[in-house]
Formats: sequence, C-alpha cells, structure tokens
Amino acid sequence: MADLSVKINDLEFKNPVLTASGTFGYGEEFADFIDLNRLGGILVKGTTLHPREGNPYPRMAETPSGMLNAVGLQNKGIDYFIENIYPRIKHYDTHIIVNVSGSTLEDYVAVAEKLNNLDNIPAIELNISCPNVKEGGMAFGTSCASAQKVTKAVRNAYKKTLIVKLSPNVTDITEIAKAVEFAGADSVSLINTLLGMAIDAEKQIPILSTVTGGLSGPCVKPIALRMVWQTYKAVKIPIIGLGGIMNAGDAIEFFLAGATAVQIGTANFIDPAVAVKVIDGINDYLELHHAKSIYDIIGKLKA
Repeated sequence: MADLSVKINDLEFKNPVLTASGTFGYGEEFADFIDLNRLGGILVKGTTLHPREGNPYPRMAETPSGMLNAVGLQNKGIDYFIENIYPRIKHYDTHIIVNVSGSTLEDYVAVAEKLNNLDNIPAIELNISCPNVKEGGMAFGTSCASAQKVTKAVRNAYKKTLIVKLSPNVTDITEIAKAVEFAGADSVSLINTLLGMAIDAEKQIPILSTVTGGLSGPCVKPIALRMVWQTYKAVKIPIIGLGGIMNAGDAIEFFLAGATAVQIGTANFIDPAVAVKVIDGINDYLELHHAKSIYDIIGKLKA
C-alpha cells in the first residue's frame, strides 16, 4: 500500500480523508456503517459557547446536484460536549477535531480555551463564517481585518493545531487565507458553503425558513477546486480541501490542486460508508500511478 499519511503542523494523520463538520454528527452515529478508526479524522458538528436551538424548520432543501441547509449551528454548547459527548468518542483511534463557532470574538476564545484541556482533541477548526454580532452582522470571514483579528485572538488562547475554515462568499479568498496565516493559523480548510436560495414557485415562497442557506454538494466542486488551487499558490500552510467530493476521483483532483487533506461532507448523507471508499480509492490511484506517497501528487497539477 502507498503511504497515505500527512501532516498538518505537527499533527500526523494516518490518511488525508476527514469527515466535514455538520455532516457526520459526532462520529458515533456512523459507527454501525464503517470502522471509524480507519478515518484520518472526524470534524464534529459546530460547537458554540452556549446552547443553540438552530433555525426554524424547514431548514434543508434539495437542489440540482446539491443541497441547501440553514440548520443554524444547533448544538447543546461546549460544556455539554465536554461532559457528555467527549467521554463517548475520545477512545476512537482517529483525530477528533472540534469545529468552533461563535457570535463574538470572546465566544470563540472561550470555547477554544475550554478545549485546550481535552487530551484527545488535538486540533480545532475555527469556523469564521458565522455572524459577528458586535460588527452589525458582518461575518468574520468576509474581511481580512476581522478574519485576522479572531484568528490571532484564538491563536493566543489555543495551544494546539489551529485550522481556520474559510468562507467562499468573498471577492478574493487568497487575501483572507494570507490574513489568517499571518495571524497564526496552522492550516486553512476551504470551502465552506456558498450562499444560495430555493423558491417554491407554486406557493411563491422561499423553501427555507431563513430564505437563504448554505449550498453544498457536487455543484460547488468546480468553485472549491479553483479556490484551493489559488490558495495553494498564495500561502505556505497546508490546505484542507472540501466542497462536492463524492468519490476518490474528486478527492484526487483536490490533491492535485494543492490540498494536503480533504473533507467529505454532503456525500455522507447519500452513502454513510463513502469516506472509507475514498481512502481505498486514493490508495488504488497511487498504486496505479506508481506513487509511493500521497505527497507525490499534492500540488502536482500541470497548469
């Protein structure tokens, strides 16, 4: 078998296939379908300082080649996670990474500080596309200044591997990536969902209760690939690519574009075993192309 191990900062992953936050629960929900220990890592659902009920229903809608969601970060808060969820999942032989969300800079810092003390949580993914209430609803991830500010604050508070998840709803994602790299991020993950909407023409109303929501699935892959490729040329830190990966072939495209690792998201809803199939498919591809390591294809796009 080829060597599928990769490193993000000082953190070594047995393989580069992770499951995306919000699509895989806390991992345990999929234990009946796959051996979770085979995964490179599990990104648990978005976690906030205080419990959140999420948005009213309906908050999911199918679209051509994709789906919209407006769940609204429903979760029971970081203290509940530490007391009830963490003890149930910390034994898995894979990296458990917490996706951290917040409404204010102080929220992000408080959650990160609490996660410092969990031995079996070696990294966090900072979701900087949530509303920044103190700045009039502007998302942290849509301006260099705010992205850099929240990343620096969390970097000062959090001592382990820091991944920053970038929003694609910007003019130039490379500028945001460079800003968080400068502020101390160890890695960036991209892309988060694109802003979209769906309409019921007969009723003449929006399908989602929030009118707009996040678009994911195969339809966003060309955009995600383009942004990963651009970001790879702009920063020195490792990139985790995601957006419409449905099979091993899709994942390999992201590696060629410059991603060191990938996350599987929407595909989990269609096939709960897709992540392990992607791992096997990557190995088959490397063997077919006489590559000894995943690093033999990372960033090797001939363009």
